[in-house]
Amino acid sequence: MQAPSIFSEEMTVNPYPAYQAMRDQTPVHSASFGPGQGLRGAWILMRHDDVYGALRDHETFASGFPAGGGPGGVSMVLINDDPPRHTRFRKLVNKAFTPRRIAELEPWITGVADELLAEVGPGETDVVSNYTIPLPVKVIARLLGIPGEEYRTFKSWTDSVLNFDSGGPDRMQKVFEMVTYFGKMAAARREHGAEDLITALVEAEVEGEALQDSEVLGFCILLLIAGNETTTNLMGNMLNVLAERPALWAQLRDDRSLVPIVIEETLRFESPVQFLFRRTTRDTEVSGVTIPEGQSVLPFVGAANRDPSEFPDPDEFRLDRDLHNHVAFGMGIHYCLGSPLARAEARITLNAFLDRFDRLEPGSTPGLRQTGSPIIYGFRELPLTLGA
Repeated sequence: MQAPSIFSEEMTVNPYPAYQAMRDQTPVHSASFGPGQGLRGAWILMRHDDVYGALRDHETFASGFPAGGGPGGVSMVLINDDPPRHTRFRKLVNKAFTPRRIAELEPWITGVADELLAEVGPGETDVVSNYTIPLPVKVIARLLGIPGEEYRTFKSWTDSVLNFDSGGPDRMQKVFEMVTYFGKMAAARREHGAEDLITALVEAEVEGEALQDSEVLGFCILLLIAGNETTTNLMGNMLNVLAERPALWAQLRDDRSLVPIVIEETLRFESPVQFLFRRTTRDTEVSGVTIPEGQSVLPFVGAANRDPSEFPDPDEFRLDRDLHNHVAFGMGIHYCLGSPLARAEARITLNAFLDRFDRLEPGSTPGLRQTGSPIIYGFRELPLTLGA
């Protein structure tokens, strides 16, 4: 069976009806996909078992973007790598995202959340521009060792990279600016080191050899993008879900033990990343369908997390689920490196809002979903009314 082109703007805004209609037909091959057909030829997986299995089997389903690679010709390491290279590279940055390191950061993150919410105050506000964008960008900027005050610029670079179908001059200019910026930062750290991730990268050695300039840049770009985009969308989706459920907001104010469960159910219910890129290293069979060697494969984590065979009543937001098999952060060796940080930021955020506001309600106008990239699911604007 041939799949239609499924990445229309309408689907990016609300992909779940299409997932439900297509799930039982997958694996299915799409001759073209992406807005304007910017990417071509991929096998689509939407069943939970298929997605879970593909993500765990890195030997059969190798990592990597389609032909064309990363931004500005720079390949983003880790997500484009497999063992043994992936193993060595991941060790370089693992220590920055350990539970201990995240715990040490939490007081500072809480301070940033407090500052942002002090400026917001009660009443109607766009929580995306005033909170869910600046917090994660400031956090990852601190880890990298770059100025958090420039978060609007960093966010615009992230948007340009993720909008993979746009090859216009404005996008290329922003990608060039990002690559140039991190090149200068890396050169500065070689001259004068600091206690940050960029210094750790320029001073690191893998099997006795320093990282190449392109590898340092690839790390920086990956950490900036992954460090802010997923968390921005997680927090926006979570606040929107709760604004539509006032009884749940009241319940959370009385019982903060439910906060981690709400975060995990949000990750399942509205996954910030909707699909990942893989390629087959050999002929393989998935749900009775043979996928040849050398094929692009898209495991749809957003569809897997709404699969009724794994999550009964998947379109209901519930706090009584077994969520240990949700795949919002991936699975296997490529399980999201920054997941402890994203969860900590979401927890700090939700508690900060609960401390200050007895009501969280939709604003006077509906929120606007982002439509620049089908990879991610989140808001570009989300007006909410905050009641003190």
